Amino acid sequence: MPFIKISYHEEQYSEKDLQFISTQIMDSLIKEFDVPYDDFFQVFNSHKNGEFHFNPHYLINEKRTKKLLYILITCGIGRTIEQKKKLYNTLTENLYQNNIVAKENVFIILNETPLENWSFGMGEAQMIMNGNSPTTLIKENY
Repeated sequence: MPFIKISYHEEQYSEKDLQFISTQIMDSLIKEFDVPYDDFFQVFNSHKNGEFHFNPHYLINEKRTKKLLYILITCGIGRTIEQKKKLYNTLTENLYQNNIVAKENVFIILNETPLENWSFGMGEAQMIMNGNSPTTLIKENY
């Protein structure tokens, strides 16, 4: 059930690059968090110069550039620290190995929320309704 928000500086990535980034995020979540392949919700937001700010060296030795990606992953609670570290590494490596994003430009934020904080439409809390598992939906873009 992750909801992913990707922010980037405008004109830094092509539509093809963004599709690749989307796929790599989903593949990494499937591999490291055991997310179902059809649990697919992502939003990409581009920003102009005055709307996109960052420290080029904070906590790293390399220099971040305008190709920086902010990847905010909101998901349910319950992954171990090891799973989280593997997700960060897998996603970063996949983007880097394919010459899309340098490692220093992959900024990942993981935000965990309890199941009762999710509604997938219809005004219902599908993740906690009657103790049942959520209904599997077919995604169209992955």
